[in-house]
Formats: sequence, C-alpha cells, structure tokens
Amino acid sequence: MIPAGVPLRVVGDVHGDIRAFRAATATDRFVVQLGDLSDHGPDSAGVLRTMFTLMDQGRGLFILGNHDRKLGRALAGQAVRMDAALQSTLAQLDDTLRERALREINNAPAWLAHGDIAFVHGGFHPAMLSEPPPPPLGRVDPLLSRALFGETTGRMQPDGYPERVLRWVDRIPAGMTVYCGHDQRSTDGRPYRRTGSSGGLAIFLDTGAGKGGHLSWIDLPGADG
Repeated sequence: MIPAGVPLRVVGDVHGDIRAFRAATATDRFVVQLGDLSDHGPDSAGVLRTMFTLMDQGRGLFILGNHDRKLGRALAGQAVRMDAALQSTLAQLDDTLRERALREINNAPAWLAHGDIAFVHGGFHPAMLSEPPPPPLGRVDPLLSRALFGETTGRMQPDGYPERVLRWVDRIPAGMTVYCGHDQRSTDGRPYRRTGSSGGLAIFLDTGAGKGGHLSWIDLPGADG
C-alpha cells in the first residue's frame, strides 16, 4: 500500500485541524497519516476531503484511529457514544462525504509494516508483523484493541480516560521503529521518542492538534516495502 522507495511524510493525529493538515500535505512525499483525522478541531470535513484527495492522487493513506472507527460506526448506523466532538463532525458532512468517509474508513488498515518501520495508531504488538489487520468496523479483538487504544491497565484516571502504559514498546524488535499517535506523551512540543528493552524505538507524533496543541510530522527516506 506504500510505494517502495518513495520518500514518506508521517503525520500525527489531526483532529480537524485543517490549516495544519494542509501545510503538512503540501509535499511531494507520500503521506502516511496515523489516524484520528476528525473531531475536536474546526473543520473535520475539510480534513477528510484533503485526505481523500491525496488518496485519489495516489499520494497518501491513513491508518485507522479510534476516532475514525467511531465515526465509521456512527455512519454505518451502529450504536456509539455520541459526544459533542462526534456530533460536530457529523454535522459537517454532506451525504456524499458521509458515503466516502464510511467507505474509506471501512478500508483503512489498523496497522502497516514497511521494511524496518511500522505504523499504528495506538500501540504495537509483534503479531502485527505477521497478521493482517481485521475489518475496521467488526469485532474489536485484542490485536485491534492494541492498535486503536494502546495498552491499558483497566483502571480509569481522574480525567475519565483509561490509564495507559507503554510496556508494549519493550516488544518492538531491535532495529525496528514504530510510528504511532493516540498518546500525547510529548512535554516539549516535539514527537516523543522511547526505546524499549528489546532495542526497538517508538515515536509518538500526537502533539495535540485540534485540542490546543499543534500538528507534528516526520519526513523519512524511501524504504523497501
């Protein structure tokens, strides 16, 4: 799905920040967006249209994020918790964009391996190197849960979100880099880097776009698929 040998631009969670996403995608590089295109920011519809234009031109793809899946489930008529962010996104979508969004979300990969790098929204598991992603809107099995939500303890934090841990980083094989979003771990505005005990590296690109922060991206040279 990613052309071999083509330079890449890896883009973190967008959350409706259209101005930043337009800047990030003004490139000749192939764009790999790490999920959570919509919700929170001012123009989720514009972000979706921009992403789909890239896809039509063969210049990019997006990894399935938990917000993308939630939008897809709502568009498919499945039961979801309808918070204000999702309500705002749905209100921005005309019928044509609703149909396109549902189709593309239903085809979005929950993870991709590309040479010695991997892309996933929430968290990595070694099985992702040998198993294909499941249907995006189907049952959430443990591997899809890891991809969408990372690794959690089962406890809730005071802010109402699940407590997340990064033990999964220790399972990244030596020599491999995993690019992910979902967790806003940065304390200095730059993507957060963490090396695991096995020697692999995780780079977290969520720096708060659409939620009071900014959008981050990293350029990579071409790699064999």
